[in-house]
Amino acid sequence: MSMERVKRFLDDNGVKYVIQQHSPAYTAQEVAEAAHVPGRHFAKCVMVEIDGRLALTVLPATDRVDLQRLARSVGAQSVELAKEADFHDRFPDCEPGAMPPFGNLFDLEVFVSPHLAETDLISFNAGSHREVMQLAYSVFDRLVKPVEVAM
Repeated sequence: MSMERVKRFLDDNGVKYVIQQHSPAYTAQEVAEAAHVPGRHFAKCVMVEIDGRLALTVLPATDRVDLQRLARSVGAQSVELAKEADFHDRFPDCEPGAMPPFGNLFDLEVFVSPHLAETDLISFNAGSHREVMQLAYSVFDRLVKPVEVAM
C-alpha cells in the first residue's frame, strides 16, 4: 500500500511520524474529525491539470481550491480539476481519494497552500480511508519541496 511506500521514504530519511487508525471516513473534514485533528491541520490532496499536466495541490481540509487564483499564482492559462481516470494509475496502491501529499513519490509536482504551511504539524491520508499519518510540516516541506502558492 501507499502507506508502506510513504513509511519507507520517511524511515529512510530518519523522520519521526505517528500513524493513527480511525473508523472509515471519506471527505477530508470527516477524516480530520475521525482522527481528532483540527481541519486546518489536515492536509487534503486535490489533483489538478495545469496547462494539461497533472499536479497535486495540498491544502487544509477547511479550504477549497480556487482554480482561477491558482492559475494566476502559477502563471498558467488553464487550471482544471483532474478526472480520476486521468490519475488513478499514478496511485495504484491507494484507495480512491486517499492519496498522500507526497507527490514526489508519484512523479508529480506539488503545490501547497500558505494556510497549511503555517501549521506546525500536519495529518494526511496515506493511501487508505482508515489510517492517518502525522508529522511536522517542516519535514514535509524539506522532503517534498512543494511550491507554496495562493490557491
